[in-house]
Amino acid sequence: MIDIVASGVLFDMDGTLVDSTAVVEATWTRFGRARGIDPDEILAFSHGRQAISTVQRFLPDLDLDEQLRIAASLVAEESASTEGISAIPGAVAFVDRLVDAGVPVALVTSAPRDLAASRMAGAGLSVPAAFVPSEDVEHGKPHPDGFLRGAALIGVDAADCVAFEDAPAGLAAAVASGATTVVVGTLEDEVTVGLARITTYDGITVEREGAAFRIRG
Repeated sequence: MIDIVASGVLFDMDGTLVDSTAVVEATWTRFGRARGIDPDEILAFSHGRQAISTVQRFLPDLDLDEQLRIAASLVAEESASTEGISAIPGAVAFVDRLVDAGVPVALVTSAPRDLAASRMAGAGLSVPAAFVPSEDVEHGKPHPDGFLRGAALIGVDAADCVAFEDAPAGLAAAVASGATTVVVGTLEDEVTVGLARITTYDGITVEREGAAFRIRG
């Protein structure tokens, strides 16, 4: 349950608006098996992070050019498949309610621009004008740069925004930005302690309250 007054909304993508679990797990599992690395360990780290961060974590002895090449190859592999991509329950209708109510919305994702656009389209969601893909930040999640940039793009202080996130790295980034942070899904982690939570967007209402908006459900 949530009952939040905010002036803007910041969304993560994977696991928050878009269910891309099948594609992500298949890609990183193939990578892990090819390199002799436990896929479960990779997936536990990679969720919510840029591909290059994961490659550097598990292949630290390679030079940067090779790490970048591998990361680009993995992103290309993910981009080539939209099979199994779907919207998180209620996400399409909730985003529509926000837009109809005039709430400023930004998408802040660790995915590159083209991959994010492909997944959003595959899930039946439009990419908002305020869009922060991985290329647009120097420091990816768990650093707060992306959420701060997203808030700036919609002209709202991050402290006056609500951020929806599902992964430890992203939640840490959202909290560090100063945004009111909502956990999407069932993750239980040190960073989720004390945060509001939803498991679906179904039934979440949006109402104007003065110059801000009340989001509850």
